[in-house]
Amino acid sequence: MKKNKIKHMCSALASAWFLLLHLSAAKATAPDKVYSITSYGAVADGKTDNTKAIQKTMNTASENGGGIVLVPKGNFVTGVLYLRSNVNLHFDKGAALLATTKRADYGPNKASALIVATDVNHVAITGSGTIDGRGEALLEDIYRMLRAGTLKDTEWQTYNPWNQKRPEENNRPHLMDFKNCQDVTVKNITIKNGLCWIQDYRDCRDMVIDSIKVESNTFLNNDGIDLVDCQNVKLSNSFFNVADDGICLKSHNPKSACENIEIYNCRVRSSASAVKFGTASHGGFKKIKIHDIEVYDTYRSAIAIETVDGGLIEDIDVRNINARNTGNAIFIRIGKRNKNAEPGILRRVYIGNVKVQVPAGKPDKGYNMEGPIVRTKHNVFPSSIVGIPGHDVEDVTLENIDISYEGTVSKNYPKFSISNLENIPEVIGDYPEFSMFGDLPAWGFYTRHANGIVFKNVKLSYKKNDLRKAAIFDDVKNLNIGSLNINKTQAIPAVVINNSPEAKVGSVKVAGKASKSVQIIELKIIK
Repeated sequence: MKKNKIKHMCSALASAWFLLLHLSAAKATAPDKVYSITSYGAVADGKTDNTKAIQKTMNTASENGGGIVLVPKGNFVTGVLYLRSNVNLHFDKGAALLATTKRADYGPNKASALIVATDVNHVAITGSGTIDGRGEALLEDIYRMLRAGTLKDTEWQTYNPWNQKRPEENNRPHLMDFKNCQDVTVKNITIKNGLCWIQDYRDCRDMVIDSIKVESNTFLNNDGIDLVDCQNVKLSNSFFNVADDGICLKSHNPKSACENIEIYNCRVRSSASAVKFGTASHGGFKKIKIHDIEVYDTYRSAIAIETVDGGLIEDIDVRNINARNTGNAIFIRIGKRNKNAEPGILRRVYIGNVKVQVPAGKPDKGYNMEGPIVRTKHNVFPSSIVGIPGHDVEDVTLENIDISYEGTVSKNYPKFSISNLENIPEVIGDYPEFSMFGDLPAWGFYTRHANGIVFKNVKLSYKKNDLRKAAIFDDVKNLNIGSLNINKTQAIPAVVINNSPEAKVGSVKVAGKASKSVQIIELKIIK
């Protein structure tokens, strides 16, 4: 009898548990309630200010436990909107939010972003619609206010490297700002025509950004996406065509970092760098995977990995990058821009299966808001891995790398002698960029202040002429050149290794011939 009672109790508990699971699953799969913004007064005429109606819709949805806030087909003008927890702002096909073109609508001081999410959870922006910043019209209003003296700005009358005046960043709104949010989804939407950073995700966790399209060559500082001290992020299947860095990871918090981030299957066009770590690099970047990226018509680097504010960069895996008409292939840099912190650490980086075609001219020529013209004559800049004295870049492996340069060096351009490598400037505190050292004596690769650099099947080539060395390694400890292939050389020797103890050289070939069998291109080690 006692056994039957226990058996009955167990059966009852099992039934209750099954029912609970069933109800939970039903709740999880039940369709969210839909709140259309037109039901709360929004008008799709491209003129009416719908800010209050859209905000009311989102507030109501959130207060009732969440749901889908629907933007139906049509053009809805709006000012600043605040996303609420448990809300999916969803766009029907043909739906558009048009940003207000009145600067005053973004606040009296630092401009608010158009869409703001702060301290919220389980939020999404999805659908086949568009968020349009209408940057050109907004810029006209900003200049009108500046000329009238009704907007404070310390920079707008100062010329910048583009030889133009621009309002400071604080007076140009972002399109989307997310701060300290968890469980964020952004999918399928188009975001365009901003005046500053397009998307700023700061201190956010558990994010999925998929199949978005970002087009913004409207003005300067138009980063396609900025992930700042974010963790657990997947960014995939997306397109960026922007006037500044395409995909940019930053770290502003010395006690935080970008960590556990995967970026893949994206296409990038940029008037700066395609994929970039930094320049803000106070905390750092850990466990980052980047793969299957296409880059084209990009002014600066395909891949830039930089720590200049004291941050830690480690465990970076970059694979399958194909870049054409791009100003530089790989730029890796330790610097010391932050006077209040020790130089950062940069270690354990793998870069594999990279193919880059570097032109002699300006890769982004003809795009609106091109990168700034370098005013002095210069040779094409090589890829580089550069630390600073006493602080080496550590443990970098380059495997299956193919970088081709057009090559147009002139005898009239400035050049260094390999006997004066110490004259190449350190520029420790400068803004990090592949052109920061000025003209370099190598056309393919320049490496300095590093430890544990490994080359595996690296191919460097140029089409026309170049009188410089193919590669220079200066103060590189534990260098291991497993395989380096150079298509031709006009310099004797083609490769220089200087002040680099314990260098191991396997196969170095020029024009298909082993360096040991061709005296004029033999490897030279300066002691």
